[in-house]
Amino acid sequence: MSRIVFCHHEKRETEGLDFVPYPGELGQRIFDQIGKAAWAAWLAHQIMLINENRLSLRDPEHRAFLEREMHKFLFEGVAEKPDGFIPLDTD
Repeated sequence: MSRIVFCHHEKRETEGLDFVPYPGELGQRIFDQIGKAAWAAWLAHQIMLINENRLSLRDPEHRAFLEREMHKFLFEGVAEKPDGFIPLDTD
């Protein structure tokens, strides 16, 4: 049976994650307060940030940047696109 959480990002009850997706207190907070759809949206946004900003996950500064952006995206609702980002036209 699925876990139901009140998703802080979506502001509604939704299916919760199956596991803690990130280490530490932030990971536990995500598990307790973020739904599967919001987490999937963050992963897509994170990929865009990595690609557009040419980030390396081996760089501690880049990882810290992504953690700050994850917090803003999931809990503050302020997900900004990188400067000059132009989405692909999928039509």
